[in-house]
Amino acid sequence: MRQLSGLDSAFIYMEGEGKYNHLTSVYLYDQSTVKRGVLRFKRILDHIESRLSRSPVFRQKLYQVPFSVDYPYWVDDASFDIEFHVRHIALPKPGDWRQFCIQAARIHSRPLDMSRPAWEMYVVEGLDNIKNLPKGSFAIIAKYHHAAIDGSTAIDLLGALHDLDPAAPSSTSEEDWRPRALPGPVALFSRVLYNNVRQPFRLARSLAVTFPTLGRMALSYRSGNEGAATSVPQTRFNGKVSPHRVFDGHQFKLATFKKIKEQVPGVTVNDVVLAVVSGALRRFLLQQQELPDQSLVALVPISTRSASQRDPGNQVTLMSCSLVTDEPDPRERLRRISDITRASKVTMDAVSARQMTELQHNIPSVTLALAGRLVNGMGLGARTRLSNAVITNVPGPQQPLYFCGARLLSIWGCGPVIDGVGLLVLASSYNGTLCLSLSSCRGMLPDIGNLAGYLDAACDELLAAFKLE
Repeated sequence: MRQLSGLDSAFIYMEGEGKYNHLTSVYLYDQSTVKRGVLRFKRILDHIESRLSRSPVFRQKLYQVPFSVDYPYWVDDASFDIEFHVRHIALPKPGDWRQFCIQAARIHSRPLDMSRPAWEMYVVEGLDNIKNLPKGSFAIIAKYHHAAIDGSTAIDLLGALHDLDPAAPSSTSEEDWRPRALPGPVALFSRVLYNNVRQPFRLARSLAVTFPTLGRMALSYRSGNEGAATSVPQTRFNGKVSPHRVFDGHQFKLATFKKIKEQVPGVTVNDVVLAVVSGALRRFLLQQQELPDQSLVALVPISTRSASQRDPGNQVTLMSCSLVTDEPDPRERLRRISDITRASKVTMDAVSARQMTELQHNIPSVTLALAGRLVNGMGLGARTRLSNAVITNVPGPQQPLYFCGARLLSIWGCGPVIDGVGLLVLASSYNGTLCLSLSSCRGMLPDIGNLAGYLDAACDELLAAFKLE
């Protein structure tokens, strides 16, 4: 039995009809590296089942405390059924990239069954007309609730399911698993009472430590960072999202982003990611005659997880960053983005990861649940402009991985889009590739393929600006 933190619980309480807070990882595989060149679905089931003990996420379901008087718990699912969670589908012919993106978006749009462990996997065949993908390739689309994992945990799960050697021994069934029983009503009531007595004191302590530092940080940030975002312009991404999702993206060589990074001192790969997304959004909105005079603003999740923290759940905070879309020169845009992110990180370092985590985790459960009902019931999110997009970078392993002998080719992803922030860009690097994945609402971005194409154009623009090949 494992209790959710305040931040994890917020992903449960803030869900509404058609707005689900789960993360979807999309893995593409080359089946030709499998012994005899064929991977059967039964072997995939057996392999996943043999790895379930590597993370509690796989066999624990949500238990909600009545009336939300305390944070929910993850408890063992006594009726766990692997065949409910792992499913097998195929694209109709011709099986091209557009069809695959539509299928991935449909899967991402549907809610998870929260009466069971909060994950699903879809093995997708029929990808024979996707450019640069070998014949016989397949995909796995894996959905996990955001209350259970963050980006760092997703990488841990990636390692749990994959091997470094294509000839790794076949998976064998693990020892019999016995679910732990839920505590009785008296024991559970004692936990709830204890948590509710101590929580106000813990919250007060966190506020006393963190608020003075936050005040100094805000003053320093405003005085020392001229490019800092002070307000968010209205765009097509700021409004009420529909239940329908769209997905697309573009794959790059990681070396290309590193080559651009080296042209300006102090620039990071993440700065180049922000500059490419900025260039694509600028081009797209110019074409639509919708580019605001004021720069677009992105929220950038920053992991606060230490090297010693391996528990599932969320350990993140958010950084607000101007995308400098009001700057036509791509070189100057990259330089200014780098200056802004560097200043933001300096001021964020004033508040330790431990302080931010404690503050997020000590907000009372009843307060969070009430806030979730108000936001969803009154549509407050659609009237609040926190940013124009969320852009997150999840670095992955830089060596080849194998799933039942099949070589992993690339990693993509979808994330939650919410009222007021209807665009999410996920950068995922793996084995020399970097994929930029776009998730949005179909009503806001029915032409998501156009924006995905502008990602490539924005990268080429930077290469040309620095006279790189």
